[in-house]
Amino acid sequence: MVTRFIQYLRSEKRYSEHTLRAYQSDMQQLVAYFGVADSELVSLGHRQLRGWFSELMSQGLSARSVNRKISSASTFYSYLVREGLLAQNPIERVITPKNAKRLPFFYKEEELHALLDGERDDSSYEEQRNHAMVELLYETGMRLSELVGLRCSDVNLAAQTVKVLGKGNKERIIPICPSLCHELERYVETLSSHFAAPPDSALFRTAKGAPVYSGLVYRVVHGSLGRQGVKGKKSPHVLRHSFATHMLNNGANLNSIKDLLGHSSLRATQVYTHNSVERLLKSYHNAHPHAMR
Repeated sequence: MVTRFIQYLRSEKRYSEHTLRAYQSDMQQLVAYFGVADSELVSLGHRQLRGWFSELMSQGLSARSVNRKISSASTFYSYLVREGLLAQNPIERVITPKNAKRLPFFYKEEELHALLDGERDDSSYEEQRNHAMVELLYETGMRLSELVGLRCSDVNLAAQTVKVLGKGNKERIIPICPSLCHELERYVETLSSHFAAPPDSALFRTAKGAPVYSGLVYRVVHGSLGRQGVKGKKSPHVLRHSFATHMLNNGANLNSIKDLLGHSSLRATQVYTHNSVERLLKSYHNAHPHAMR
């Protein structure tokens, strides 16, 4: 039953492999906790499921982690309702714990300017590729999975845009600045000199010509930021947070940022306004003569 559920998420919902692994793990934990075959999950009621979630909280898991598992279970039981195996999703009767508010971490603008504009070694294909990937992640705010999925034909240097396939197979067009266009043009020339680069082929490749994968991109970003001396978590997703925060701080419209990020709801984008408010409060307390008394 769980296998069919995961296949449903893969084929019809088109979830990423990373997301599918998370669902698989959550469902395996659910089966293990109750000690039943996955075909027997259909018989569990909301009180039993609530007991599992309470046990997870007592083990010290954060509300965010528990809510993710509740979401996985709810999606599974909604699938059973869809298949006609249940009349109602039992998770609908479970009260979920409140998540603690957590502001997105982001890098300072000057840190990223130093990373992207400083001296660099372009002597190899991999060095050019790495710099192009990091710059593209920061200057477009695209997700790691979106970068991995880019094809050569997705980049339109004449129009200064890049086409991205986001969550739910939704396409969006992101503008790119002239300096990034130049960076990508140089990279594509190097790519074509090393490998055949037809329009439908992967934009970013390994040294052996295979498409890059998430782990490689993560290591590239982590290493680049580490060598620059950037503090805190080093990941592609923090580059995405930094893109959104810097855009907002420099006057971009929240709806425009929503569209650039590929958010389906403005609520997901509004979290970045809290970072801007924090920044304004800090400036106020540091600069206003009465506040400094």
